[in-house]
Amino acid sequence: MLDAEVDISMVEEGRGRRQPLAGIRVLDVSQVMAGPFCCMLLGDMGADVIKVEPPAVGDSSRRSMGFRLKGDDSPGFLALNRNKRSIALDLKSEADRAVFYGLARTADVVVENGRPGVADRLGIGYETLKAMNPGLIYASISGFGPGGPWAMRPGYDLIAQAMSGLMSATGLPDAEPVKNGTPVGDLGAALFATYGILSALIGRAQTGEGQFVSASLFEAALGLSIWETAELWGTGKSPKPLGTANRMSAPYQAVKAEDGYFVFAAANQKLWLSLLAVIGREELNDDPRFSDNSVRVANARTLIELLRPTFATRSVDQWVSALLAAGVPAGPIYDYEQSLASEHTRAREMVQEIAHPVEGSFKALGFPVKLSATPQAVRYPPPLLDEHGAELRRELAERGLIG
Repeated sequence: MLDAEVDISMVEEGRGRRQPLAGIRVLDVSQVMAGPFCCMLLGDMGADVIKVEPPAVGDSSRRSMGFRLKGDDSPGFLALNRNKRSIALDLKSEADRAVFYGLARTADVVVENGRPGVADRLGIGYETLKAMNPGLIYASISGFGPGGPWAMRPGYDLIAQAMSGLMSATGLPDAEPVKNGTPVGDLGAALFATYGILSALIGRAQTGEGQFVSASLFEAALGLSIWETAELWGTGKSPKPLGTANRMSAPYQAVKAEDGYFVFAAANQKLWLSLLAVIGREELNDDPRFSDNSVRVANARTLIELLRPTFATRSVDQWVSALLAAGVPAGPIYDYEQSLASEHTRAREMVQEIAHPVEGSFKALGFPVKLSATPQAVRYPPPLLDEHGAELRRELAERGLIG
C-alpha cells in the first residue's frame, strides 16, 4: 500500500527486479523473538517493515543477553531486526496513538505478540484497525492463542515446549527433562505466522478483504510434533525420549567412534545392508530381532549396544568416509563454530557481514532460503531506536494522515 515513488526507492532489489513483497508495508508491534523473526523474514523478501517500539527502552531484547559487541543493542536484537525501520511511540499517549493510526492506514500487515487483550486495551486491536483499513492482515502471536483455558498464561518457549508434550519426548531415556536447545516454539510460531500472513495476502488479492491471523508458541510446538503424535495414536502410548535415535527408523542416531561422536542413518533395508557390509557385521541381518526396520525399531537399544564396540575401533573421519562411500548417510557432530567455518556454509552464503552505524559491521546468519530471480538483500541494518521516527512522521504529514 505504499506510494509508487516510495515503493521503488525502498524495495527495488536484485537483478533489476522487485522483490516479492515490494510495496507491502508491515507494522512490527512485537518484541523479543517470535514477532520480530516473522517480520524480519517479511523484510528480507522486500516488505517495508516499520518497527514500533516503546520510547526510551525500545524492544526489550535490545538490553537482553549478557554480552555486547560495540554498541548498547544486544547481539540478539541485531540478529532479529535487519531490514526494518524504527519509530518510538508511546501507545498509551493519544498523540502517539494517532501517529500509529496513520501508519495503520498505510499498512498491509500488523504483527503483534502481546498477551491476548493487551492490544485491545492499547486501542490497537484488530477490530479497531480493521475499521480504519478493511484490507489489513492482522497477525497475533501469543503463548497459547487468543482462546481456550490457557490463553492468558504467559508465553515463553520453555513453557510451550513443556505443555505441548515436546519436552516429554526430548533428551535421554530415564533422565531429567530436557528442552530442545533451539527455541522451536518461538521460531516455529514465527514461521507459521509468516505462512499465515502470506496466505492471507494471496487471499486478499482475490477478495480485497483482510483477516485476523493467529499463531502461538504452544500450537507451533505441537504442530511440529508429527512423528510423536503419530506414535501416540498408532500405539496408544505417549512417546518417550530417545536421545539421538529416530522413532521411525533404526539404526539412525549418534554413536561414539575412537575419537568422538558421529551420526549415521540406515533408514531403509538397502542402507541397513550397506551399513553391515561397511562395518563387517553381516551376521546381524540373520538375527530375527533386526531382520527388517519394524523389528529394528522395536529393538533399537539392543541393536546399538551390539554396534558400539565395532564403531569404537576407528576414527570419526574413517567411519564417515567409509559410510558415505557406500551410500549410507553419515556426518560428524560439529559445534556452531565448526559448522559456521565449514566450506559448505561459506558456499551456501550462510554467514554475512552487515554494516552498522554503531557496530561498524557484525556477523549475521545468511538467508536460509534462496530465490534465483529476486534474491534477498540487507537493505537496512538493525535500526537504532527511533532512527526513522522523523522521516516516518514527515511522510504521514505529507500524506495528510497526521496533523
